[in-house]
Amino acid sequence: MKKKGFTLVELLVVIAILALLMSIVIVTINPGEILRKTRDTKRVSDLGALRTAMNLYLTDRANPSMAITPASDCPLKIYYSVGIGGMTATSQVGGDGYTRTTQVAATNPRLTNGTGWIPVNFDSISSGSPLSALPIDPTNATSTTQTSNLYYTYACNATSTTYEIDAQMESVYYKLSGEGDVVSKDGGNCTSLYEVGNAPGLNLVGTSSTGFYTFP
Repeated sequence: MKKKGFTLVELLVVIAILALLMSIVIVTINPGEILRKTRDTKRVSDLGALRTAMNLYLTDRANPSMAITPASDCPLKIYYSVGIGGMTATSQVGGDGYTRTTQVAATNPRLTNGTGWIPVNFDSISSGSPLSALPIDPTNATSTTQTSNLYYTYACNATSTTYEIDAQMESVYYKLSGEGDVVSKDGGNCTSLYEVGNAPGLNLVGTSSTGFYTFP
């Protein structure tokens, strides 16, 4: 008996069906959103680690009024996790009444000795720095649009010994109204950012509508 094989038409039909199934799987899984969610998960973890380190630093200081340094810069500056360059922005009036207009980015942003992107010397903690390196955003880049400024920022008020550290979520999952929404549950004043810190209302910079991601 002669064995019957597949015809070219049959093979093409099978290939077309497989391609259709693959496209359905890709759309359902949405790999782009998975990657965004993975980066956001790291952002939430990073800000948690930074908050723990800041709180330990503040607790460890003998003189709480001098805990956040440099004191004279706190009302004037916002610190960025990105490298030097292009860091100019419109003025933002914080809830503490100060207008922070100067944006600062460190040459070596991951250093924990006070010269990194957060100007706090974590190495001076009596038990040693809880961080081997300062976390930076997984993307860590700026843009001229508010929706794609993916970096961390820090602001402080030395007088009241308060601080705020923020990040922008990019996945649907973690954003406002998402299944894992962290933006509306962080106690902050901005609906576009994930905010941590010890400032009342987490309102040292920006407003609900603009945050501080407004570039000229």
